[in-house]
Order: sequence, then C-alpha cells, then structure tokens
Amino acid sequence: MSHREQVASAARRLAEAGLLVGTAGNVSLRVGDLVAVTGSSVTLANAGVRDVVVVRLDGSYVEGSLSPTSELDLHLGVYADRPEVGAVVHTHAPYSTAVACVLEELPVLHYQHLLLGGATRVAPYATFGTPELATHVRTALTDRQAALMASHGSVAVGASLEAAVENALLLEWLCALHHRASALGQVRPLTEEQQADVIAAALTRSYGHQPTAHHEERT
Repeated sequence: MSHREQVASAARRLAEAGLLVGTAGNVSLRVGDLVAVTGSSVTLANAGVRDVVVVRLDGSYVEGSLSPTSELDLHLGVYADRPEVGAVVHTHAPYSTAVACVLEELPVLHYQHLLLGGATRVAPYATFGTPELATHVRTALTDRQAALMASHGSVAVGASLEAAVENALLLEWLCALHHRASALGQVRPLTEEQQADVIAAALTRSYGHQPTAHHEERT
C-alpha cells in the first residue's frame, strides 16, 4: 500500500469510528523528508488516493491535485519538533471536542491514559489554520502523544500511522470516560504515586498493548 493509500485508509477508519465527520479533520504520514497529507475540503469517509497530497517538510508541493489541509503548518511543525513522530491525526471527535470546550486539562482517571504520556493538555483557542494555533498545539504536545484544542478538537501523534490512529481513538475513549464519570459525581484522578506505580508495573511486565479506544472492555 502506498503512503497516500495508507493516509486515505486511516481517514476512512477514523470516520467510520465517528472521529472524523464530513471534511472536518486531517491525517498525515511522514516518510523521510516527504509528508502525505489529506487535502483540503475532502470528505474523509470516502477518502481515496486522489484526496491525499504529498509535500516536502518545508511545505513545497510534490504530488497530488488538491491543496493540502489548512492545518498543514500544524502537521509540519510537529514533525519539526518531534523527529520520532511519523504520523499526525487531527479530529473533531465528539467527546474530545466537548471536553476541550470545558476543561483546561484532561486528568488521568484510568491507567491507560498513561499510554499518552499523562494528563492531556488543552491548547488555548486560536483560529483554525493559523500559525498561532499551530504553536499552541505544538506546545501542548510536549512530551505527550495527544493534545486537545480548546473549542476545536484533538491532535494525536505516533511513531507510525497506526499508532497515531490508536492514540486518537484512545483519547476519545478517555474523554467519553470523563464525561460519563462526571455525570455520576466528582471524578477521582489517579495520584502521582498511583501513576508511578502503573509505569513501574508496565515496565516490569512489558505491558505495551495499546487498546483500540472504541473497545468497550477494559481490564
């Protein structure tokens, strides 16, 4: 499967899971000094190879008939900041977006949240497609695999496209969990000591399986 096909397939998967609606959201994959990214105004549930363009890390055009997403600067900025990142997923997922409209930070309620690096920061609001928004999100992503965007949506990254997609799905599950827990009463985040114990246990047991966020069962 070509890099453009991989990006289109990831977009369709995220749309099927309800994280991408209509043309809202974007997906990219870095390969060397090239980036395959969804084009502007693409209906992501039906994305195909022609809906993905290829640019260089400096933003110059390489391949494709469409203009790249308006959030291209955000994607390229993340790649510039994080050489280990191989893919970026930006969604308008319903629970993630709802949480980003209310909270300043998504606390760690469940130990699997630590797969994303800890509490998820909410980047301050800025108009979509602007350098200001890209800067806010890049800061919120520091030492994290995901961030929320105030009154906008979410961004997840990963070493591979599969990892970035799984991180986006996990973040949405965690936001849904927070919503449901909050409806029952005062949420009870894990303490720093409890989080440290989880990390120690994961290292001891080589715990590394990352669940798909829309799975209903959790251990």
